[in-house]
Amino acid sequence: MLTLRKSEERGHANHGWLNSYHTFSFANYYDPAHMGFRSLRVINEDRVSPSRGFGAHSHRDMEIISYVLEGALEHKDSMGNSSVIRPGEVQIMSAGTGVTHSEYNHSDSDLVHFLQIWILPNQNGLKPSYDQKMFADAEKQGQLRLIVSPDGRDGSVKIHQDVSIYATILDAEQQLDYQLKPERYAWVQVARGSIMLNDRLLKQGDGVAVRDANSLALLGKEKSEVLLFDLA
Repeated sequence: MLTLRKSEERGHANHGWLNSYHTFSFANYYDPAHMGFRSLRVINEDRVSPSRGFGAHSHRDMEIISYVLEGALEHKDSMGNSSVIRPGEVQIMSAGTGVTHSEYNHSDSDLVHFLQIWILPNQNGLKPSYDQKMFADAEKQGQLRLIVSPDGRDGSVKIHQDVSIYATILDAEQQLDYQLKPERYAWVQVARGSIMLNDRLLKQGDGVAVRDANSLALLGKEKSEVLLFDLA
């Protein structure tokens, strides 16, 4: 079964410097019908104005992933990490027992556009950690590139949860298939462009919850970038 979460039905908050769309309940947006899917708790699509951003704030017991689509995101945290995340790079911060961080648009002229993803960890009280890796477009073109996994296989960043995240870039009429194992679930998020997922047309910002299915066919309708979450 495929359940569509339409882009235009997401929560929305425009703070001037921040234009954010919430796939699931977040901050002042609350919808009891959309509190997450399995261990996937947050997918926010954020656009941050030049030289603006999120000041120092704290998290705990959450796996926080940033996936940059445009621009450059500057990160600093209480673990001593300081970095800039650009398109193709994936950042994961395991908040564990508690971490304070800030995220700013690194540019004084260009917007930064990124997905902020939160996943519930498989246990609380973990030691905070950080990782960041680049996955070139060539690795994602026409294929599903593993970018996040519970064991860090194939050069992916490691997460403390039974979740594997794949990224792909599809040209128009380019198709790939994915087989879900028994008792597994999936979430498909269109980061840009549009695709057919089995018999469903999905556009940028759309997401789909997948239950009781074993085969997914992704067909590009135009140049598109897609994330696929394989969930316990």
